[in-house]
Amino acid sequence: MMRPAFLALVLLATASPAVADVKPATPIGFEAEAKAVVKVSPAKTYAALTRIGEWWDSEHTYSGDASNMTLVAKAGGCFCETIPDDGGTIEHGRIIYARPGQTLRLQGSLGPLQSEAATGTLTWQLKPVDGGTEITQSYVVGGYIRGSAAKLAPIIDQVMGQQLARLAEYLGRSAKSAD
Repeated sequence: MMRPAFLALVLLATASPAVADVKPATPIGFEAEAKAVVKVSPAKTYAALTRIGEWWDSEHTYSGDASNMTLVAKAGGCFCETIPDDGGTIEHGRIIYARPGQTLRLQGSLGPLQSEAATGTLTWQLKPVDGGTEITQSYVVGGYIRGSAAKLAPIIDQVMGQQLARLAEYLGRSAKSAD
């Protein structure tokens, strides 16, 4: 299941308006950064971040359905997912900084990092630009990762780039429906 999804992800990421950049990775950490510009205000962009289940890719969930994901945008809030089939729950991250219209930051080990002795800090920084918002998404990961962080970095960068592209696409649809 992961191989076809990864190939589709590569195709989507290369066709998206988001620009990704993996910083140099080491055996114990890496940073993946991507940017996108959307034609909606920082306030609307921030609000969309909190509706994560509406734009996150279901291929990158434990339940297989992104609508099972929620994000409570306040310090201590959870980026969580439910697994309705068996009553399971997952904490993908914990909000550590929430400033509406400006910054949303969480700590958490996403995807394959959850079973490693590593943590990540995911930040969405919103900057007003002429006609919209520039979104800078940064995911900084450090710790012990079996098999090396440097090997996982390009894959995680692709997935995170895809998520930002999906957010930008979602905001584009939202902007069109508001017309």
